[in-house]
Amino acid sequence: MFDNILSILVFFPALAALLGFVVEKGSIRAYGIAVAAIEFALSLVLWYGYDASVVGMQFMESLPLISAFGIHYLVGIDGISLFIIVLATFFTLIGIASLGEVNRIKDMILTLLFLEMTMVGVFVALDAVVFYIFWELSLVPMLYIIGAWGGPLRIYASIKFFLYTFTGSLIMLVGMLFMAYFYHQATGVWSFSILEWYRLVLPENLQIWLFVAFFFGFAIKVPMFPFHTWLPYAHGQAPTIGSVILAAILLKMGTYAFVRFSLPMFPDASVFFMVPIAVISIIMIIYTAMVAYAQEDIKQVVAYSSVSHMGVIVLGTFALNVEGISGSVFLMIAHGVVSGALFMLVGVYYDRRHTKLLSEMGGLASVMPHYATIFGIMVMASAGMPLTINFVGEFLSLLGFYKQSHILTILAGTAIIVGAIYMLAAFKKAFFGTVTNEANRKLDDVNGRELFALVPLVLVTVWLGVYPKPVLEPISNSVTSIVSLMHEKAITPEAKERIPNPMRQDATAEGRH
Repeated sequence: MFDNILSILVFFPALAALLGFVVEKGSIRAYGIAVAAIEFALSLVLWYGYDASVVGMQFMESLPLISAFGIHYLVGIDGISLFIIVLATFFTLIGIASLGEVNRIKDMILTLLFLEMTMVGVFVALDAVVFYIFWELSLVPMLYIIGAWGGPLRIYASIKFFLYTFTGSLIMLVGMLFMAYFYHQATGVWSFSILEWYRLVLPENLQIWLFVAFFFGFAIKVPMFPFHTWLPYAHGQAPTIGSVILAAILLKMGTYAFVRFSLPMFPDASVFFMVPIAVISIIMIIYTAMVAYAQEDIKQVVAYSSVSHMGVIVLGTFALNVEGISGSVFLMIAHGVVSGALFMLVGVYYDRRHTKLLSEMGGLASVMPHYATIFGIMVMASAGMPLTINFVGEFLSLLGFYKQSHILTILAGTAIIVGAIYMLAAFKKAFFGTVTNEANRKLDDVNGRELFALVPLVLVTVWLGVYPKPVLEPISNSVTSIVSLMHEKAITPEAKERIPNPMRQDATAEGRH
């Protein structure tokens, strides 16, 4: 039943997109929804078949590509990648279903299906070359979406997005080539398998240099301060669906790659850079939150808020323990749901008024009560309110890093409060008080198509906030395996001290019982 399911998940959207060229324009929306629904159903089948009790990769497939250099089509998933794949297929489905009237809708839908292929490919790839190919290919559809359907500065925004991310990717590629070279020097064979690279123990100085090479590619994609300047332009100029996919999925590629590559391959370098990266993360949280508070465009408020929350994800990742990393992976999913929903909500108002200025809003709660209710729930989730999805991820991320540094964690936790301030301030200005613009009095509330996209996001936000175990448990099991590997490979005393042995801790806990 599950034979080749990952390859089907990867290539089915692209094959369907190619066949979509012969579909008539009048039928393309139904066709796109059907394809995306099948893909989402396949991801749920994958989740159903996933065994959370098994440590290691599942559903693996391997096919030689360039055997002489050890390059294989190698794919597989664990608890870390599983739910990001489900998230990617989910957002593609609701993104296509919620599309309003856009120019060249056929081109848009086919582009989204190609983009879905690249996103799923990144999260299943276990060969560095295959990973890099999907990583780079993901730039092309997003570049086209911003450049073809974006705002007045769309060309500038799309070129800036491409140059930043492509430059980082080239530096990352150099790191991958050197990693393959060092593996060849140590074993006598060439291999680009990520799982094989996990076995390689490198001296600390080599780890540091390779960590830096990979860091540029991942940090720009996140994006971390000071590489974040491309993101507000990309969000600001992208159409709603572009912002939704960018915030919900594409940004997670960087934080996912830190967990998949940097931590298990370079444990000593991860400890070496832990404090500097934590400081950068806290700067991200505070600086972008303050910038968000000063914005007059509600889409820019959400964009800078997105960067701020990504800072918490990075902080949790470099807690280097099960609690922190599990929290950061869970927060990737939570951030995808909440930020994607917020961008979608901004798009609902923009479709009606063709403006995103807060000054044009005001008093919308009395005109669009259902819209205001959904927006309010997502604002609460973004602020990390208990019993919402963000709270679980943020709490675990901060709890994990608290074990490394009390002071830095308190700074980060205090900074998150600023996020609640600017989100609530924007919500108050947009929805409460009297209607300040006569053009808003006749606005229609959310329609059936928009509710189809937004209601599932609200349900997921509350469900995983109240009961996160179905997602958190498989994530934690896979993270435990990675942290245990890091502990085994650590060679410096500081790294041994900073990276706990979760297996020994579990054994100790069982002994106490």
